Amino acid sequence: MSLVFTLAPEPDEDAREVGRLLFAGPVEFVKGVVAMSGLPPGDRVEICFAGRSNVGKSSLINALTGRKNLARASNTPGRTQEINFFNLGEARYLVDLPGYGFAEAPVAVVAKWQALLKQYLQGRATLRRAFVLVDMRHGIKAVDEDILTMLDRAAVTFQVVLTKADKVNRETREANIAQVKAALTKHPAAYPEIVVTSSEKGEGLATLRAIIAGLT
Repeated sequence: MSLVFTLAPEPDEDAREVGRLLFAGPVEFVKGVVAMSGLPPGDRVEICFAGRSNVGKSSLINALTGRKNLARASNTPGRTQEINFFNLGEARYLVDLPGYGFAEAPVAVVAKWQALLKQYLQGRATLRRAFVLVDMRHGIKAVDEDILTMLDRAAVTFQVVLTKADKVNRETREANIAQVKAALTKHPAAYPEIVVTSSEKGEGLATLRAIIAGLT
């Protein structure tokens, strides 16, 4: 029997406050990693953000943390070519993964960081959840299916976060949410709640902060 996918509910007041405090506290860049040998010690819970190039990943991380330049946003797809680790409080790493899919970079460079992405997802025991960002304007594309399948094979629980919700009308929003729900039924590692966000309008940020704060 396949899972029923729903939109993540609003957090209660206590969960909202725990999430707010976590992201209002220290969030510091630790290091950028270009090879598995450079990973920091696996001594704390990790959550990672993945998404195809230009999905709004940097903007979402900056909005969650309330810091304008924590993750560098760029109009050039594929700018992030390494795994960036941030301390999120004292007991978590927030991990910003390189964008996948189209990237304005040499083929060899793209292949190298896609291989690193795969190695990280398959080999990091402290990774609790991957948040896979999907552009609300487009829904899940073939390039997203590749990483969702990779996460299935690695047995890494992933949760879809729809970005740029403010950029679509109600009809497109409902149609693409339905498309995402249908696509996720084929993925055993998918968490059954979808988070709808807008970095610009603040939609869904409290919900996502509360979810992350609840992962131990």
